[in-house]
Amino acid sequence: MGTILVAYGSREGQTEKIAERIAMALAAHGYDVRTESVTDDAAGEAVADADAVLVGSPIHMGAHSKQVYAFVREHRDDIEARPNGFFQVSLSSALDDEDARAEVATYIDEFVEESGWHPERMAAFGGALRYSEYGFLTRMVMKRIAKGATGDTDTSRDYEYTDWDEVETFAADFADFVDSTAGTAAGGAAV
Repeated sequence: MGTILVAYGSREGQTEKIAERIAMALAAHGYDVRTESVTDDAAGEAVADADAVLVGSPIHMGAHSKQVYAFVREHRDDIEARPNGFFQVSLSSALDDEDARAEVATYIDEFVEESGWHPERMAAFGGALRYSEYGFLTRMVMKRIAKGATGDTDTSRDYEYTDWDEVETFAADFADFVDSTAGTAAGGAAV
């Protein structure tokens, strides 16, 4: 089996936590998995050594991580040369209504358009409200957003909305996808 890079941007840690869970699930499928923050130089170096690449970005205040955009733009050719995928993490992804689903789709469309990258596999996961990690202003803004979205406005605690079964299913599907491209990824090298 080959090596899969899971590169991510994260602010309060939920996207990193999801990246780590994906890495564990991929490892259970027999892959060597490397997780790297897109802000680390090692992530850029790891793209060239990987047989497949997943990139994850949080949504904060309605936008993807600038660091993730920069990483994808800089390494897009290398990412596209191997099996690849993208996952985003947001509060909207935790909601099960038509408006939230439309918002999630808009975020993905904007990411594809702005980055110029067309991931082969994509997923959107519910994130977390990390009131304990926010400064005063962010806490108040997030409380206001949460009031209309989830109702979780008690700022004395954090809330996690990630569906871990969904994360593991995405990882298994990605492993199957990489398996199906064996022999054609990374310039024809066996994966």
